[in-house]
Amino acid sequence: MLLTVDIGNTKIKAAVFEGTALLEKFVFSSDDALVEVKKIMQKFPATHHSITSVVGKDDHKLLLWLSENTQLTAVNHNLGFPFINKYATPATLGIDRMVLAAGAVLQYPNKHRLVIDAGTCITYDFTDNNNNYLGGAISPGLQLRYNAMHNFTAKLPLLYPQMPQSYVGNTTKESMHSGVVNGLLHEVDGFVRQYEQQYQDVTVILTGGDAEFLAKRLKNTIFANSNFLLESLNLLYLYTNQK
Repeated sequence: MLLTVDIGNTKIKAAVFEGTALLEKFVFSSDDALVEVKKIMQKFPATHHSITSVVGKDDHKLLLWLSENTQLTAVNHNLGFPFINKYATPATLGIDRMVLAAGAVLQYPNKHRLVIDAGTCITYDFTDNNNNYLGGAISPGLQLRYNAMHNFTAKLPLLYPQMPQSYVGNTTKESMHSGVVNGLLHEVDGFVRQYEQQYQDVTVILTGGDAEFLAKRLKNTIFANSNFLLESLNLLYLYTNQK
């Protein structure tokens, strides 16, 4: 069994896999990380291997414990990835983006793929059908957009994601919901159209914490999978060990 751990900007997500089967998923705060991981290992004592990707702040105690109690693979830029990295500044490419690109390549072979990760930020990562990683885009996520309007204005309230009743907001709150949610939906649809115009047959994967909120409202055909990063960690582990 394999424990996959994604240390993100706001939460830590983990899952236990047996082969390619996801047995159980867990979400917890960084403050509770070590305690929660120990609980997972008690529940799945046959888990002898682990793989981690870190986007947020390193949890040194957690990583040390995993290295002492499992055979730990800490994903970094030197790990063997199943794509050719053509990013102009490869050392600055986020590990999470590399893991997602790897998962797309391994799960959807011989295709153009666009992975959209709707988390704290929205990241777009594109690999072509020759397994070249070409790059993508980064923009503020849903809650970040609400936070920015509240923090950088004098009177706009702090709101949380909610589907607007109409494109035409008739209150300040409804106007903010329309601007944030509809604006992001137009952004995602627009990016997908641009990639499809240039590359035609593109497989689009939507993941991240806001994937389910956005998926039903997007016009383009996508595969929505909130567990895709954890699944990608598992696939990357299998790939590196098969090599």
